[in-house]
Amino acid sequence: MFNGQRLSLARKRRRLTSRGFAQLIGMSPVTVTRLEKENNEPESETVDIIARTLGFPREFFFGDDIDEVSKDAASFRSLTTMTAKERDAALASGSVAYLISDYISERFNLPEPNLVDLSHERDPATAARTIREVWSLGEQPISSMIKLMESKGVRVFSLAENTKNVDAFSCWRDDVPYIFLNTFKSADRSRLDAAHELAHLVLHRHGGPRQGREAEVEANSFASTFLMPTADIKSRIPFVSRLDDLVAAKRRWGVSTAALAYRLHKLGILSDWQYRMFCIQMNERGYRNNEPNGVPREESVVWKTVFTTLWSEKIPKSKIASDLNLPPEELENLVFGLTGDPAPPIRATGRPELKKV
Repeated sequence: MFNGQRLSLARKRRRLTSRGFAQLIGMSPVTVTRLEKENNEPESETVDIIARTLGFPREFFFGDDIDEVSKDAASFRSLTTMTAKERDAALASGSVAYLISDYISERFNLPEPNLVDLSHERDPATAARTIREVWSLGEQPISSMIKLMESKGVRVFSLAENTKNVDAFSCWRDDVPYIFLNTFKSADRSRLDAAHELAHLVLHRHGGPRQGREAEVEANSFASTFLMPTADIKSRIPFVSRLDDLVAAKRRWGVSTAALAYRLHKLGILSDWQYRMFCIQMNERGYRNNEPNGVPREESVVWKTVFTTLWSEKIPKSKIASDLNLPPEELENLVFGLTGDPAPPIRATGRPELKKV
């Protein structure tokens, strides 16, 4: 049977409204709605047109229902600038990621989730310190947020949304945490996004009164404290005289100049006047779009190991995409483009290895 839910998901992935899609395939919006609600069974020729227009394999539309990422369950970092089309496309991408995650989980033993429920904690900075203590991170900078999240059982996927309006989002599914990072962002901003989404996972899993703007402020505070521990910051930057000092220092923590300035202001190392002047200077220099002294983009250890192993067994991305009835680019965009890397698997000495089932 034709699956209307899958039609809706594919349409949203292409950022199309029902009306816009109907115009492309020469149908009425009412007919598209009826197809998505499964009130009509399309003719074979119609399915071919749908598949060709949306760029999904024909077989995709005849699979079982896919778990959907609810907009109420997902925590988006950017809310005010994101359009409904951008939001729905990102959520649909998350649903596709569920298919990939299930496929991989059936074949590999992925790390078990190891996140602490801190929804009772009222101070996000304290929550950040608690996570660092539980994970035995001390006060040192974190070399890779993606590797850290993956080692704690978080499924980290990439988003190739080609828009600055979608930073990242996170959600829980069957007690497994997910984080989606937009590769359109710079590497240092992506690290902050990862810490921000970690905050949502441990602080706001159960929803409650702390939602919307309040939740975002708490997540910002958590991320700042988590990436830039107080003791380490104060020992390295007791005072600041020039913005260039921050540009030189920020690489230690892998954050943007703006994020470091924000943290120093919160700690009282920058005065209100200094912080305001530095923000003006950063804006004049165009740091938001051209961050100086940036850090290398982080890679996923889990997906690199998984796809290198599959590659060695002569299972290319085209076979995986075919098994899932997905366009190959949808698969590649979600796993940081690591589907065809023939390099040997990365093995971390002294840590549990990712094993094939």
